[in-house]
Amino acid sequence: MDFTMTDEQVMLRDTARALLSKHCPISLVRAHIEDPAAADPLWAELREWVVLGDGPLVDLCLFLEECGAVLAPGPFFATVLARRLAPLGDGRATVALAGADGNWIANDDPTKTFVLEADRVDQILVVTTAGVGSVAAADVRPVGSVDWSRRVFEMDVPAELEPAPVDVQDWLERAWVALAAELLGTARWLLHTTLDYAKQRVQFDVPIGSFQAIQHKLADMSLAVERAVSATYYAAMAIDADDPDRHRAAHVAKAAAGRAATRCAKDGIQIHGGIGYTWEHDLHLYIRRAYASEHLLGTSGWHHDRLAELLLGRP
Repeated sequence: MDFTMTDEQVMLRDTARALLSKHCPISLVRAHIEDPAAADPLWAELREWVVLGDGPLVDLCLFLEECGAVLAPGPFFATVLARRLAPLGDGRATVALAGADGNWIANDDPTKTFVLEADRVDQILVVTTAGVGSVAAADVRPVGSVDWSRRVFEMDVPAELEPAPVDVQDWLERAWVALAAELLGTARWLLHTTLDYAKQRVQFDVPIGSFQAIQHKLADMSLAVERAVSATYYAAMAIDADDPDRHRAAHVAKAAAGRAATRCAKDGIQIHGGIGYTWEHDLHLYIRRAYASEHLLGTSGWHHDRLAELLLGRP
């Protein structure tokens, strides 16, 4: 398996990085916390890129990794995932899957939870054991979350819903890997920002990065990110090739990316010390996204349990 990016993929990554650097400064993320409409100009720039959800998963992952590095708010992530479940036009969409117990499996619960951006989309795709049905509007209720840059809701399933059959497992595998890629971008920012701080912060007349304890933490953070990068893009390539290993690889990717992001969050704030706890510093925004996304679509522990079932041959 060749992990080398093609010229087109390098261009895609660089284009995404430049686009998001220009249109998604951290000031926009902070403004979105107070007023979700602040992210509307960003959506106007990103809406033409939702077609990436129809193509190779590797390409989508490259784009989403850059979204994670800037904490891109708004409906882009939800919409790009929804495109794999049902045909969509140019509008915004989201998926309602998890039931009242919070498990990310097809179910017939009358209440759906963790529905992303549900009050600011044109379609909500509701997943049941019979398939997927679309509703244009629903009674949605906001749910408190540690991540203020990604809004979640719960909703009641409409009685008139008419679901059509769909391969939910294929969608889930793609969603796990797509979210893993976004987590990579968040983890990368945490790692690089913490490394830069360790080089600049002076204590006892030397940079704190010269202390062995700090070096060990930075090395562990870097290793966790590198492992997650390999796991995520292997899974994306396995899904694109419809390899028999795709299901296992998707679980590994989400678990590895979640562990990497939360490891970088934990060690990052320890290395930053008191300044990392301040509202003015951007670190807490990335820590919020890391921990919230680690839980979204199943925690690392949940994915490890599914891997154990696969390895032991138990359902």
